[in-house]
Amino acid sequence: MTTPRIVSLVPSLTEAVAHSLPGALVGATDWCTHPASLDVERIGGTKNPKVERIVALAPDLVVANEEENREPDLDALRAAGLDVLVTEVRTLPQAVAELDRVLTACGLTTRPRWLDEAEAAWDAVPAPERRRTAVVPIWRRPWMVLGRDTFAGDLLSRLGYDHVHAGHPERYPRVPLDELRAAAPDVVVLPDEPYRFSAEDGPDAFPGLPCAPVSGRHLTWYGPSLAEAPAVLTTALRAALD
Repeated sequence: MTTPRIVSLVPSLTEAVAHSLPGALVGATDWCTHPASLDVERIGGTKNPKVERIVALAPDLVVANEEENREPDLDALRAAGLDVLVTEVRTLPQAVAELDRVLTACGLTTRPRWLDEAEAAWDAVPAPERRRTAVVPIWRRPWMVLGRDTFAGDLLSRLGYDHVHAGHPERYPRVPLDELRAAAPDVVVLPDEPYRFSAEDGPDAFPGLPCAPVSGRHLTWYGPSLAEAPAVLTTALRAALD
């Protein structure tokens, strides 16, 4: 059987395909950093992929995401005759279903063990003894936070953390810093992507509030990192609250 040629426009999907179908990826974005050993053609960013370069790679399939990639770029790829699979991920069960769909479309005939392990890890998360509130910035200058219907928000909720802006009409609203402080959450969650929050950002912007620097890959990626995400995130959150 001929190995399919896959281009991924999403870091999560790049990692998933690379682990499940070695040798299938022929192109990935500049932001696709896992696995570290990945050696493929780089085709630009998630928001500004080089369409002509992707077309020249003659992939059998391009995998994308409705949030991370822009519709005009995907339309241009389709117009060039390429098959484009677009995922939508807002919850953990949706992530698992979409990963199954992507990997099957890429030619995988058996479910990868890491995906079973990821489901098992999240199924094993105990019911929280108490629920806590969180503010989750994702950008600075201007300040932006998690809003409604986000994958990261769903993961945090499963760990017992209800983020303050879950009911906001926007998915990634801009909220003034003084308003974020006034919300007085139990913890401020500071991922290292898409904005690279550092350990100093918390005390600087949120004096007096517990701040938890966390791995953005474990909070926002849906791929092999899902298997270790419950333990990694729980450890970081508990450290901030101790």
